[in-house]
Amino acid sequence: MDIVRAFRVVSIAEATSFLVLLLIAMPLKYGADLPVAVQVMGPIHGILFLAYVGLAYVTGEKLGWGLKRTVLALIAAVLPVAPFFVERHWTKPAAARPEPQPAGRA
Repeated sequence: MDIVRAFRVVSIAEATSFLVLLLIAMPLKYGADLPVAVQVMGPIHGILFLAYVGLAYVTGEKLGWGLKRTVLALIAAVLPVAPFFVERHWTKPAAARPEPQPAGRA
């Protein structure tokens, strides 16, 4: 599997696991006294988080991200839905991105 494709898959999985942990597992732990939800989801999210961080660095090198974009992608790992944005908008190769057209040209 291509490293960029692997990053895209892990990015979606990491963001989804973060949301499941926050919106389902944590309320079950504290609201329904079911700590097993976090005991199961926590390690899954942790592994996906570490994979995201590692793959973000490698993907950034492959796609030519600068230091700023790489750091922002790493910061995105700690925000619940930010990896969805990174996956959607930053993982396309430069050749696949549409080039901006100068104003006044059709």
